[in-house]
Amino acid sequence: MKIKTERRSYEEVAGLPSWEHKKPKKPSKVLAAVARTGLQGELKKVGFTWEKVDMEKAGDGPWMILMNHCSFTDLAIAFEVLKGRPFSIVCTSDALVGKEGIMRSLGCIPTCKFVSDMTLISDMDHALNVNKASVLMFPEAGYSLDGTGTKIPDRLGILLKKLKHPVVMITSYGSFTRDPLYNNLQKRDVKVSCRMKCLFTPEELANAKVREINEVLAEEFTFDYFRWQQENEIRIDEPFRADGLNRILYKCPHCLKEGTTEGKGITLKCNSCGATYELDPYGQLKGVGLEPKFTHVPDWFAWQREEVRKELESGTYSLEIPCEIAILKDAKALYFVGSGTLRHDAGGFVLDGCDGKLHYEQAPSVSYSVNADYFWYEIDDVVSIGTKECLYYCFTKGRDVVAKTRIAAEELYKLSKGEKNHGSTEKGAGKQETR
Repeated sequence: MKIKTERRSYEEVAGLPSWEHKKPKKPSKVLAAVARTGLQGELKKVGFTWEKVDMEKAGDGPWMILMNHCSFTDLAIAFEVLKGRPFSIVCTSDALVGKEGIMRSLGCIPTCKFVSDMTLISDMDHALNVNKASVLMFPEAGYSLDGTGTKIPDRLGILLKKLKHPVVMITSYGSFTRDPLYNNLQKRDVKVSCRMKCLFTPEELANAKVREINEVLAEEFTFDYFRWQQENEIRIDEPFRADGLNRILYKCPHCLKEGTTEGKGITLKCNSCGATYELDPYGQLKGVGLEPKFTHVPDWFAWQREEVRKELESGTYSLEIPCEIAILKDAKALYFVGSGTLRHDAGGFVLDGCDGKLHYEQAPSVSYSVNADYFWYEIDDVVSIGTKECLYYCFTKGRDVVAKTRIAAEELYKLSKGEKNHGSTEKGAGKQETR
């Protein structure tokens, strides 16, 4: 999937009016049917199946629907299991670029990832109570990098109590394993399924404390898809299964160098010290001629988080990334405006570019994470910062810094809020459901 782009001067783009807020439309049944038909081919390829749990409690709706986010297959799943039910999708604003009319007619509610948006609550309320449509939301906002659950906003429990509608959870299985974000959009032969479960009725929401709601949500968003693959003995024979693995396992645990690992074929090799690992058909890491430091991909990823945390606490963390800069300011196009440098340290983000015309700073406390993606719209790896009025997309020119930048932003936020370092090591250690 690609996005419409244009090259313009920074001055010209800076002078453009920002997004015009519009209330969500009632979803078009015709467009929803067209979308579902167009996406069914993907589900046939994966032998899609699904089950319902406690859905008799949900009633006729509208529902507030939460879904974990693993790959583009999630969208096909949603249209299939919600067939015949009008629903609006809370989507990232870039999804509207070049096709705003169609996306709004589908009922889409655009917002910006990891950016404060006070109109989002009223838009969801409008969709539920005026349009009488369910609302589908991906609370994690970004795809999982390492196959484990990512942090969801602490205020989600407050939001659900405020909206007063049945809460339904859709959990996908196999979606990440088939198409992990790091693997260059190369799909594997893996069956995909999902479970649809009613988590709360309006009465249960009213009687529960926010803390209790958040505890249930945290449990539902705790998973480890590499472990799931191994427990279910799902074999992946594709010879490209380790392609791009360096995007998430960027630091060598042997020589401690960063940006020297290379995932290609079925192996991950450090080009500095030569340490080599094989990603076997069941998603386990095996040392090639060496004693492995890690056998489980999420464990390696969690170790990197601990290493970043140490850098932050010692004051040695710093990133400086040459980048190509694009700006998202409206739904007409993504505007490329020139090159620059993205810096990140304990003080937050600083973006300079366009021959000194662009300067933007963002404090660590602004958001609990950062929008970071691989091969975004088939352009390049990207880190995005900014405000609802103007988003800056920093394309990293092939450097493996996306994972570390996202980890650092999350850990800096915790430090800014006085939180202890516990989220990363517990993330994959919760209850693991075998399906």
